[in-house]
Amino acid sequence: MSGANFLEKLLDGVEVEWKALGDVAKYSDMRIDCTGIDEKNYVGVDNLLQNRAGKTNSTYVPTEGRLIEYRLGDILIGNIRPYLKKIWLANQSGGTNGDVLVVRPTHESLSSGYLHQVLTDENFFAYNMQHAKGAKMPRGDKAKILEYEFPIPCPDNPKKSLEIQAEIVRILDAFTELTAELTAELIARKKQYNYYRDQLLSFEEGEVAWKTLGDVTKKWYSGGTPTAGNPEYYDGGDIPWLRTQEVKFSDIETTEVKITQKALEKSAAKWIPANCVIIAISGATAGRSAINKIPLTTNQHCGCLEIDSTKALYRYVFHWVSFNYENIKALGQGARGDLNSSIIKGFALPIPYADDPEKSLAEQARIVAILDKFDALTNSLTEGLPREIELRQKQYAYYRDLLLSFPKPEEAEA
Repeated sequence: MSGANFLEKLLDGVEVEWKALGDVAKYSDMRIDCTGIDEKNYVGVDNLLQNRAGKTNSTYVPTEGRLIEYRLGDILIGNIRPYLKKIWLANQSGGTNGDVLVVRPTHESLSSGYLHQVLTDENFFAYNMQHAKGAKMPRGDKAKILEYEFPIPCPDNPKKSLEIQAEIVRILDAFTELTAELTAELIARKKQYNYYRDQLLSFEEGEVAWKTLGDVTKKWYSGGTPTAGNPEYYDGGDIPWLRTQEVKFSDIETTEVKITQKALEKSAAKWIPANCVIIAISGATAGRSAINKIPLTTNQHCGCLEIDSTKALYRYVFHWVSFNYENIKALGQGARGDLNSSIIKGFALPIPYADDPEKSLAEQARIVAILDKFDALTNSLTEGLPREIELRQKQYAYYRDLLLSFPKPEEAEA
């Protein structure tokens, strides 16, 4: 069934009217004392931002003054940038501060769940941003927000209208709940992954021989940056060129930027063979690691270790340096915390059964196989839970567009 036919079947011939928010809802004007309000029923963006009292604790709750009351079923909208996109559907009563707007449905043909879905749409966020006031810390325009128009099916028949809204909410909530379940599962698997990684990569004295990364490295590579803005170095290029912001503890299959053969000839960029352990050595990303699954070039802020496969498995080295990200980062020098080849190659690496290369590589392979499975489950965008979450989010977005894309009167007449 096509999207249009699905929507037609859901509406079953009823009319759809576009209403301004202020015609079917209002702001809460009730004030309550802070007494009795705790972190369980206090909502405020100032417990996420540094608030006026200078606190940053996420459980911060005001202890004096009066709060805006919200009730079960109210919609709470963050009203200060960067939280203009943060919207809650209240599942209990409580209080909030002036950085949050409390919107309460007043029309008998409007459900809270449906209004919540409407206001979490990108169209409302764009509208809110367009009319926000203030330069340094924009706030939503309360009057303009009430002018925002959205569709309500057959508002003159409340029973039918609420049935249609309930079905729309049921479908969208199903995707939201599934995503939440997958996200909770992902968090649990990440904790499990970290536990097993700690176990597998923590060795007692005498269990391993401690070498350095330099001991197991055949060759060290760095790179360079072709002159920015020179079209003959970038336009039409097909040579992968890696920047440190793409080094994210993962396999690298492609790069965002490509350079030309002339750029390769005229700069310090050079080809690096596949399956090197790449470590960012400069700036905010220093210490992050990755593996290039394709031959590529890099900028000068990437250090690349070509591992001697007779001494260590490159994936074993990758898991080790990823596990030691904080330790490696702490070795950075200068104001930028930069690393260099000497620091990286001097970093200690445990080699199990070092006096028996065949047994050593087999044990490294065993460790890698376990960690790779967890890594794919918890981090991969082509397999595992992150991929499933991404697919459910895309399905949600598709059905959301489908179920909330009612034609406006002028569009229907065109």
